[in-house]
Amino acid sequence: MRIALAQTDSTLGDVEGNLEVHREQIAQAAAQNADLVVFPELSVNGYHLGALRQDTSLELKDPRLLELSSQGPGVVAGFHEHTSLRAYNTSAYYAAGDVVHAHRKLYLPNYLAWEERKHVSPGQSMRAFDLPTVAGGRAATLICNDAWQPVIPWTAVQDGAEVLFIPVNSAASLDPESMDTERYWDTLLSYTAIMLQCWVVMVNRVGNEHGASFWGGSRVIDPRGNVVAQAPKWEPALVTVDIDVHEARRNRRAVPLVAEARLGLVAREVRRLIDEGGDS
Repeated sequence: MRIALAQTDSTLGDVEGNLEVHREQIAQAAAQNADLVVFPELSVNGYHLGALRQDTSLELKDPRLLELSSQGPGVVAGFHEHTSLRAYNTSAYYAAGDVVHAHRKLYLPNYLAWEERKHVSPGQSMRAFDLPTVAGGRAATLICNDAWQPVIPWTAVQDGAEVLFIPVNSAASLDPESMDTERYWDTLLSYTAIMLQCWVVMVNRVGNEHGASFWGGSRVIDPRGNVVAQAPKWEPALVTVDIDVHEARRNRRAVPLVAEARLGLVAREVRRLIDEGGDS
């Protein structure tokens, strides 16, 4: 499977301009025979939704989003999703002009300058899905902060995911001594790939928006923790890499770290914690 990491900048609220950037990147990836192009979190709308004076959200099956996958490669695009009742931070996988899978961000930061919970609702499900490629395989999407909750990538892998797509909007830390976000991501991505024996595809954005500076550094990590492709920091880039999706499966059979999940045990202990007053 050939994956293109589209490390782009987004202009806040400029849906048409951002979609044009998507089309340009997809055309370049198609010329390199990519099977899939992965864009950052909220790549269509920009991140700081609260700074907008008008609603720029889109429906999941907006024709402009469906059209992105008409050039050949599948597309994972991030956008502010509008439904009849709620709005979500969504990343959807489109292929051949249709929706393959949509993931709504589960864990919404609501601290410092990050106030997502004010503008979108949290998603309510974590599902892996079958890849619509000749090689087959199974994948899951986690959006940014979802990957920082260890149970979420673990759940995706237990649902059969061999590849984790992680679109993010990660900015340089305002206080590196208390939280160096680049170091956190370096450690987290390597740990996830090694311990869950899966491919990790992280795509971050670049550019400046509403006082935040996004650092890029998009990358692909194999199931043994090796970085096999990486984009530069601080500048737009399109990086293409070939992966063998089923390397994850072979690695899990050789060293079965995730095979014995004890799901019943986990379910019992989680239920006990909920009954004792935990977060349900």
